[in-house]
Amino acid sequence: MSFASSDDDSQQRFALGFLFALIALVISTVLGVVVYKRGIAHAPAKAPAAALATTTAVVVVDDAARVVVEGGVVKFFFATGKADLAAGANEALAEVVKGVVEGGKTAVVSGFHDATGDAAVNAELSKQRALAVRDALKALGVPQDKVELKKPEVTQGSGSNAEARRVEVVLAP
Repeated sequence: MSFASSDDDSQQRFALGFLFALIALVISTVLGVVVYKRGIAHAPAKAPAAALATTTAVVVVDDAARVVVEGGVVKFFFATGKADLAAGANEALAEVVKGVVEGGKTAVVSGFHDATGDAAVNAELSKQRALAVRDALKALGVPQDKVELKKPEVTQGSGSNAEARRVEVVLAP
């Protein structure tokens, strides 16, 4: 009879041990998920400049969409494989819109692509990017007949791949 009670005690201890282990696993999983999500939500978007200065072996590739105005040319840079306009597109196009609406000029939109991947896919993506810029101009009140889509003679852009994936907008008489 002592064997039966010993087996019952052993089974109960195993069941309790298993139950505690299962509870600990669930709690640690929940805590891990919470800590992970809070860490992502509070993580800085970019490393501080001082940290970048001390890590010389790290190469940072900026593949984000952005817009720059240089010498009267509005340049839209695009992320790899994307045709989404960068934040600030409308503000960057303000002078172009003003030149078209008040100055009677035409906005000339030209798309370029980088040297990576399939040439036909790049050409189509370059076209989609130019159309996205054209649509932004139309949304800002520029008439369709005052936007000229111009395919450049050399569609592969110059500079790094990030600089090559661009659409340029200039005013023409």
